[in-house]
Amino acid sequence: MKFKVGTTAAVAGAFAAGIIIGPQVAALAQADGGRAETYRLLQLFGDVFARVRAEYVEPVQDRDLVENAVNGMLTGLDPHSAYLNPRNFRDMQVQTRGEFGGLGIEVTQENGYIRVISPIDDTPAARAGVKPGDFITHLNGTSTQGLTLQEAVEQMRGERGTAIRLTIRRENEQRPIEVSITRDVIRPQVVRYRLEGNDVAYIRITSFNEQTDVNLRRAMTTMRQQAGGTLKGVILDLRNNPGGLLDQAVQVADDLLDQGEIVSTRARRAEDAQRWNARSGDITNGLPIVVLVNGGSASASEIVAGALQDHRRAVVLGTRSFGKGSVQTVMPLGGNNGAIRLTTARYYTPSGRSIQATGIEPDVEVRASRQEAQTAANASSAREREQDLRRALRAEGGEGQQNAAVPLPPLNLPASVLERVQRQPPEGAPALDLTKPETDFQLQQGLVLIRAMASTPQRRAQR
Repeated sequence: MKFKVGTTAAVAGAFAAGIIIGPQVAALAQADGGRAETYRLLQLFGDVFARVRAEYVEPVQDRDLVENAVNGMLTGLDPHSAYLNPRNFRDMQVQTRGEFGGLGIEVTQENGYIRVISPIDDTPAARAGVKPGDFITHLNGTSTQGLTLQEAVEQMRGERGTAIRLTIRRENEQRPIEVSITRDVIRPQVVRYRLEGNDVAYIRITSFNEQTDVNLRRAMTTMRQQAGGTLKGVILDLRNNPGGLLDQAVQVADDLLDQGEIVSTRARRAEDAQRWNARSGDITNGLPIVVLVNGGSASASEIVAGALQDHRRAVVLGTRSFGKGSVQTVMPLGGNNGAIRLTTARYYTPSGRSIQATGIEPDVEVRASRQEAQTAANASSAREREQDLRRALRAEGGEGQQNAAVPLPPLNLPASVLERVQRQPPEGAPALDLTKPETDFQLQQGLVLIRAMASTPQRRAQR
């Protein structure tokens, strides 16, 4: 997502005029024959608006009708465009600053229900055991069917200390799961870090808000001092990172690249295309990097993983990422009318790959569990990704926007290094416990790989 200051007040004004001046539409159509169909459709909307306003079984507010209509127009485009009423717009601004109230989960909508993309670390939802891929079917006993995504999110947010009951459907669980969660002020620690064995810097980025880049730099400085010159490499953990601000993704990638393109975007008009390039300076001083991704890694995290992969600055390990390769621009509306979040472009990695609906394929595939490997073999039960969402955009935008991806440079790792990495846990491996890094199979294989890379000099191929 990115933010663009602007206004659609003129469009909103014309839309409202179409509602109010329905009887004059015919005359307008005659005056401008080229727009006759547009005016006829506006008259249709005005007719329906007037009929609902006058004859619906209960009185309805004009604002509710118009907001529902606007939101329907936007959500009918793709899974990520939406109308933000004034309250939701304020909530979104607070969230991107790094603090908000609620449960601490990133959600989307699928098949009429609310689906969890990822719980945020150390929040009420994460502590209650909510997992990526969970479907929230009821809120306080009331079905989420028929709710818009924004309505569901608004219900889940609330005053600190208040509780809400979630009914969850989880894959491989026969019965619904009831979870009571007490809301809290969410101040997600977006960058967590520690030394692994005093020689590898482990950095987990949970989302991209306005605090991400500065916290990443602080983490790297702290661990370099703690290690006292013994660092062999860096593991950048982007698993279950749902994304966030585009400019923060660019800055994080810039921190780890010394040169070359980071990402480009292509919009409806060719003149609106943009490209971001890395500036000189690598905060790791060239240390080997392994990036961990999985099906919950989306959007901004895919930008970072894709840039580092394309330049062969890092080896990507894990499973295929979510595949959200579109850019949402938040456009404030005038008159305290909130904003619209509109998909305005697709983004492309330095090699020209569109990640939309495809995702980042890891250089080294490593499953988190044996169960995950079995699930992946069964396409019908595999974890849903962007391509599975209703109305998801295609990877390409049609004529003039075909993918002209350049083949990636070879991985340039000796076979002896790759042979050390196991692709799935052995029989009887302990279940993942996030408080015990030794049970995190993907992380442990990342450590094996990074130490092997550190002992094997490589030629880096940057673009």
